Amino acid sequence: MMKRKFLAGIAAFAMAAATFTAVDAKSLDEILSDGKLRIGINPNFPNMSTRNDAGEWVGFDIDVGNALAAAIGVEVEWVPTETPQRVPFLVSDRIDISLGALTRNTERAKLIDYTVPLHTEVLAVLTTDSVEGSSWQDFNKEGVTLANMRGNWTVDWIGENMPNVEVELVDTLADTVRLVGQGRADAIVENIDFFMAFTENYPDVQWRVVENPIFVAYCAIGVSQGNENLTEVLNIALYNLHSSGMINETWEKHYGAPMLRTVDPDPYF
Repeated sequence: MMKRKFLAGIAAFAMAAATFTAVDAKSLDEILSDGKLRIGINPNFPNMSTRNDAGEWVGFDIDVGNALAAAIGVEVEWVPTETPQRVPFLVSDRIDISLGALTRNTERAKLIDYTVPLHTEVLAVLTTDSVEGSSWQDFNKEGVTLANMRGNWTVDWIGENMPNVEVELVDTLADTVRLVGQGRADAIVENIDFFMAFTENYPDVQWRVVENPIFVAYCAIGVSQGNENLTEVLNIALYNLHSSGMINETWEKHYGAPMLRTVDPDPYF
């Protein structure tokens, strides 16, 4: 049932994206001639990208975007790109590349190209040492309360796959972690990487991530379809950034913990 709903949602997204007129993307030569790389970033996605008190863009995507532009030898033009705009902005040539945790899937791949993976998203269980359970299925029982955020797709996933739990909904990542840190909920089932930084607010709590994840998704950089030269250059740059440790170090800098599943650099991309 959940799979059918997910596929239906993806199909609707593909139809919506197809309504944007496809235009020729800027080639690498044109980007070099312009001296700038238009990078789509999510304007409301800490710690991926957000503005600080001085109005400057900061976050994981910002550091990575700057490193990629430096590798190519151009400046960056940041283009705020909300989550549903990522593919349409590429198709309509409003951006050259898209960041913003763009998960690879087959429907998007019909419309855009991907680089090699940039980072992962791990759907897993974040809990504490005081709560027993060695797999996510162990938490699917009466008496367990899960914390989550209103509007997250995982709320529906929990409803269909963990029907025996209670779910307490809040509005922010920090509030979600607070429920568990204060003992008002037992665990969080979500893309846990994005929640880890907030556990530092509760240093007396013994946090743990259940070892076996539910699944691992790979997020890459979106590129306009057929823009092969730009994609190749980005892949080489990403290989170097992964090999040097820059990607993982930058992730830990912004999220307060290592990436739960790292991307192993592979020269044979």
